[in-house]
Amino acid sequence: MTCFDFPAAISAHAAARPNHIAVICGDQQIGYADFAARADAVAATLAKLGTSPDDAVAIIAASSVDYAVLWAGILRLRATVAPLAPSSTPDQIAAMVADSGARLVFVDAAARADFAKVLGSCALVDLDALDAWIDTSAALPPLPPLAEKAAFNIIYSSGTTGTPKGIIQSAAMRSLHIIGGKVLGYGGDTVSLLSTPLYSNTTLVAFLPTLAWGGTVILQPKFNSTAWLKLAQDHAATCTMLVPVQYRRVLADPAFDDYKLSFKMKFCTSAPFPAELKAQVLSRMPGGLVEFFGMTEGGVSFVFPAHLHPDKLHTVGRPSDGHAVRIIDEAGLDVPPGTPGEIVGQSQATMNGYKNRPDLTEKAFWTAPEGSKWLRTGDIGRIDDEGFLTLMDRAKDMIISGGFNIYPSDIEAVLLALPGVTEAAVVGIASDRWGETPVAFVVAPGADAEALRTAANAGLGKTQRLAALTLLPELPRSHIGKVLKRELRDGFTGAVS
Repeated sequence: MTCFDFPAAISAHAAARPNHIAVICGDQQIGYADFAARADAVAATLAKLGTSPDDAVAIIAASSVDYAVLWAGILRLRATVAPLAPSSTPDQIAAMVADSGARLVFVDAAARADFAKVLGSCALVDLDALDAWIDTSAALPPLPPLAEKAAFNIIYSSGTTGTPKGIIQSAAMRSLHIIGGKVLGYGGDTVSLLSTPLYSNTTLVAFLPTLAWGGTVILQPKFNSTAWLKLAQDHAATCTMLVPVQYRRVLADPAFDDYKLSFKMKFCTSAPFPAELKAQVLSRMPGGLVEFFGMTEGGVSFVFPAHLHPDKLHTVGRPSDGHAVRIIDEAGLDVPPGTPGEIVGQSQATMNGYKNRPDLTEKAFWTAPEGSKWLRTGDIGRIDDEGFLTLMDRAKDMIISGGFNIYPSDIEAVLLALPGVTEAAVVGIASDRWGETPVAFVVAPGADAEALRTAANAGLGKTQRLAALTLLPELPRSHIGKVLKRELRDGFTGAVS
């Protein structure tokens, strides 16, 4: 396939519409000519310092205009962007940077304060001092050819072993996202309001197509529903990407009816989107509503234009163009239509693999009896006779809190390392604020529940922290010894925010 050349597109927009605004964040904004020039200066400086195509460059920061510039600058070299979550623990950050191979890390002030000690072997560049770092004498190298399998970015997702996994997304994979964005309406008049962070694949699904097709991106570094409504009104935003809990907060905002919204299309992904919430969004907010279901790893994605199928709001839609899907049982056999099973998929929009983890990459795929390879989602669903997918459960027990993936086993490992803890199980409990939030059930005779929760949270990332911890004499188990997490979840009677 012919890959979409993102850096070349930025240069073309700079030439065609130099003053058109590319990115807005807070009281800062930048037009395409200045955006392209600044990205080129970053690329030239990186090249002079020894960064080569295929090298990874890490970023740990809150969203900003210069964070957006870094994406374009790093990609201008055909280097790989490794955006990391500032909510991670220092140990997680150190492991992710080491795994990516990045020798240079861009940080904001908060990230420097939190992580400088564990990144001593890396060159740290302060985003708020980017002008001082840029070498104006550095020459911009020619734009190298674009290879389909070249690593475009690495998205880190916590694994079931507690070790972060680097998902390598290729130029071809991102090209399909960008080209698909054109079909969804992205263009030069698009104004996208984005409130999820620039290290999240959720954000990138909207961020990259907006800039690729010459639109304007508005970044809100920290989501607040009232401030979001004001930004949407003041900038006449035409598109947005929100996770379900953010839609719920926007609709529940007392000031909602005071603002005039101009959306043509709204997007959602990353977490279960209840049918009743979709119905509210459709009835109270202008424009269409499209839900995406898939994995950062790719394989198969489903697209659901809810405004076109109001009778299918309980589903996540049909497979995207060019995506094949199968529903298989535990034995790896295809199940009949309408029967629940694991969702596996196949498409060109599939990760290259997990960075430095060929073992996990191999496990991520299922080989069909005829020999074809399919990416396993770990999700259970059923497809109706019209091709619409209904999700049944998440086989991997993943918790999605505020749009972020949380793996219970990571938290359980921290709990089991605490003195006196003999057993631990973590489940997601419904939360009005976060969609889901993690709570723990622990066997630790004589321990104090709140003291254990405090100790555990000290070793967890911000998005992983436990909302509650319950002490039990034993964990409920099946006859084969499996912890019955559904029983724990259903029996939880505490309060969470």
